[in-house]
Amino acid sequence: MAKARLMDLDKALELYEPVLGFEVHVELNTKTKMFCGCANEFGQGANTNTCPTCLGLPGGLPQVNQQAIESSIRLGLALGCEIAEYSRFARKNYFYPDTAKNFQTSQYDEPIAFNGALTIELESGREVTIEIERAHMEDDAGKLTHKGGATGRIHGAEYSLVDYNRGGVPLVEIVTRMIEGGEADSPEIAKTYVASVREIVKALGVSNARMEEGNVRCDVNLSLRPRGSGQLGTRTETKNVNSLRSIERAVRYEIQRQAAVLEAGGTITQETRHWHEDTGMTSPGRPKSDADDYRYFPEPDLVPVAPSREWVEELRATLPEPPAARRKRLQAEWGFTALEFQDVVNSELLDLVEATIAAGASAPAARKWWTGEIARLANAQGVAADTLVAPAQVAALIELVDAGTLTDRLARQVLEGVIAGEGTPVEVVEKRGLAVVSDDTALIAAIDEALAAQPDVLAKIRDGKVQAAGAVIGAVMKAMKGQADAARVRELVLERSAG
Repeated sequence: MAKARLMDLDKALELYEPVLGFEVHVELNTKTKMFCGCANEFGQGANTNTCPTCLGLPGGLPQVNQQAIESSIRLGLALGCEIAEYSRFARKNYFYPDTAKNFQTSQYDEPIAFNGALTIELESGREVTIEIERAHMEDDAGKLTHKGGATGRIHGAEYSLVDYNRGGVPLVEIVTRMIEGGEADSPEIAKTYVASVREIVKALGVSNARMEEGNVRCDVNLSLRPRGSGQLGTRTETKNVNSLRSIERAVRYEIQRQAAVLEAGGTITQETRHWHEDTGMTSPGRPKSDADDYRYFPEPDLVPVAPSREWVEELRATLPEPPAARRKRLQAEWGFTALEFQDVVNSELLDLVEATIAAGASAPAARKWWTGEIARLANAQGVAADTLVAPAQVAALIELVDAGTLTDRLARQVLEGVIAGEGTPVEVVEKRGLAVVSDDTALIAAIDEALAAQPDVLAKIRDGKVQAAGAVIGAVMKAMKGQADAARVRELVLERSAG
């Protein structure tokens, strides 16, 4: 893939104003698919969760998943949307191998939710209100895997495989109105907006919200207009970006790429583009279609959705605390500084830290373990932190440290045992014999042996050079295989030296 010319970001923003728009796709975590009874499960064998209905075979008739409608309404309400008294599904026609029906069942001119807004706060403290045009229901496409090429993309691949398990999974697509005035904050606005939507769907419990599994993904629309002209430019749509970092990088890249094209006298093609995480670049996809090209028409096999106002209000009553309000409350309750709290939020560990505190751990200790050792192990294995260990187990580990049963060093070994499936923290301590030696008799014996081996150290300590005790403490810790409390060893060393 040829490397595009880029303009310096600051220079690009001097010449052009970025205009943004986002389409965030949220996969709902219903037990079954949107219009059939097939299981909605990630990671199953290819093409095992399929049936005539989601494959679009003759005779297969769709039926709307009621839980998906409920989840869509709750999500719409949480985004400040109005809920339509009447909405209906349509067929969005396009021919692509991952869409077995050759159309997507979606909502076009009559969505379930519309006219919403979400206010986000940037790290600078600036608040930006994102207007939401619509949040509509639809079903997902299957997944294509391209084989034989160097990049995993269709370009250069020898052949492609299609898995229809994802075909028919319920989606809510959240479409914003045009976002102007982002200026230099545009990349951060993109990241923060998607993070906020993801936080909302997690709080609602309507999606697993794992971006690495495609539960939440974003199409980024971006165009540039000459500064002060008031004239909109041609937009590109970078498709299916599925990490917060990539969303921010994709916006920054497209600003720099489009600015370079325009400054050189070129034109921007209205097209979809692919984001490449490895190179940090976008590449052309296909010319971007307008609504007319999809030949929308009402879905003849589905009745309209007409939720009663009473039901909508019942669902409104189930909404959780807004994420922004929750963050402010938790920071105050935990006594974290702004930087400490932001570290937890940026690491996407807020829920795990909260659950660990609820299980009995102190706030500082919960933060320390999740953002420290557990995050390190998760990064090394390339997995999410919550797949390694449960909050209750972390709280139990912290309890052992607080009780003096474990030092931090021993606790790290116990954590490794828990992650390896050896049992609870208490069980790992017993199996591995990792508890701190609290018997002063055993410690004194080890100290006397170390002092006898280092008589010069003893003399230095008695001469007031207390720092010399470190050599003895190190020898004792080695002899006790790290299962001694270093502070207690120091106390005993000084006591024995004074005798």
